[in-house]
Amino acid sequence: MYTHHQQISIGGAPAANAKGALIMLHGRGASASDMMQLAGQLNTKEMTIYAPQATNSSWYPYSFLAPVQENEPALSSAIALIDEVVAKALADDFTADKIYFAGFSQGACLTLEYITRNAKQYGGAVAFTGGLIGEEINLGNYKGDFAGTPVLITTGDPDPHVPVSRVEESVAILQGMNADVTLKVYKGRPHTITHNEIVLANQHVFV
Repeated sequence: MYTHHQQISIGGAPAANAKGALIMLHGRGASASDMMQLAGQLNTKEMTIYAPQATNSSWYPYSFLAPVQENEPALSSAIALIDEVVAKALADDFTADKIYFAGFSQGACLTLEYITRNAKQYGGAVAFTGGLIGEEINLGNYKGDFAGTPVLITTGDPDPHVPVSRVEESVAILQGMNADVTLKVYKGRPHTITHNEIVLANQHVFV
């Protein structure tokens, strides 16, 4: 098992001039540079982009639906690394309501897990194909109030890695914590990010 080292790519607008911070989490087998390319398709020209890199290009070893202990210590290490990235954004003078999150697949699961464990009014979040982590959802992990934070969650039906039932369960939990959630399910969509999802992200979160 592995832990994550602090490797963070930073791009976009310089923090001193930026209107917001965007923390981007890549999928399994992908990289921080992939997320930097994705940022170029989003309305993020006036944002500072923070993209951490997972050790071995994977945030945790098994499915997000595996028992949590099987994905430890990697999962806790990943959560801690996001905490460090958030701390860096705060140190760069971004308040929480100016901090945004976006992730794909494994990175989308991690995005939702992090923000729901640390709910507050963020700028917004996008989970391209993801749900809350664990064989069973542990409601005891989640606390706080999103105070209307816009959250977009998209997925395919069926998706080879993320069941729609878990996505819907996750949506209900975030809504119960006062997130303004938009869910879009695409019938027969492959495990990817489509142009339509980029458009939705720009309409609902990166406005």
